[in-house]
Amino acid sequence: MTPEGDRIRWVELPGREPARVYVHGLGATSPAYFTEVAVHPLLAGRRSLLVDMPGHGISDRPTGFDYILESHADRRAVALTCANVAGAELIAHSMGGWVAIVLSARHQHVVSRLVLVDADLDPIPRAPAASGSSGIAAYPESEFLRGGWEEVRDRTGSHWWSTTRLAGREALHRSAVHLTRGTVPTLRELLLDLRIPRAHLLPEADGPLPEEAFARATAAARADRDRDQQGARPAGA
Repeated sequence: MTPEGDRIRWVELPGREPARVYVHGLGATSPAYFTEVAVHPLLAGRRSLLVDMPGHGISDRPTGFDYILESHADRRAVALTCANVAGAELIAHSMGGWVAIVLSARHQHVVSRLVLVDADLDPIPRAPAASGSSGIAAYPESEFLRGGWEEVRDRTGSHWWSTTRLAGREALHRSAVHLTRGTVPTLRELLLDLRIPRAHLLPEADGPLPEEAFARATAAARADRDRDQQGARPAGA
C-alpha cells in the first residue's frame, strides 16, 4: 500500500463476479458494519470484499500517511487492483461515501455502480465538544493526540468507540480534518459527472430529506459544472 510496506487488509466472501466492495465510515471497520448486509439472502452469493481503510480496523496505521480523501481513494484502488477487482459495485457509508466518490472519479475502471449510505456531500463544519468528525477536527492534531481523543471517546459512547478504538489516532484526526475541507471539484460535482448508475440512501432515523436545500445545492453544482464546461470549449465550437 505504501512505499514503507503498510498494508490495507480485508475480509473476502467468495462468490460470483462482479465483486461488491464495502466501504466503511470514519472510525468504523467494514467487517463489523457490513457482514450482515453482505450475507443477507437478497445479496448473498456475490464476491464481497469488506475492506478497511488505512488506519482503521485490521489495516495498518501508518503515522506518516496524510489521510486525505484522494490518498484514501488511490490506496484503495491499488488494493482492489491487487485483488483483481474491476467493475465493482461499491456500497459506501458516511465518510466511506466521500472516498467512494473520489475513487469512482479517479479510477473509473474499478467501479461500475455506486451506492452511498448516509453520506454528507458537503464539507462538515468543525464543532468543538461535538461527537464524530466535526468534534475531532476541532482539535489541533497535537492536542488530539495528547488527550483530546479521550474527550471524544467519552462523548461518543461505547457503540461508536467499539470500533473507533481500533483506529490510529493520526488516522482519525487527519481524516476528520479533510472532511471539513471537502474536495476540488466538490463532491456534488464529482458525483454528477460520474457516468455510472448511482444511488444515495438516507436512513429514516435521519428525518425527512431537506428537499429545498438539497435541490438548491445540486442546482448550484450543476451550474458550476456547466460554466466550467462552456469555458473549456474552444472558440467557435
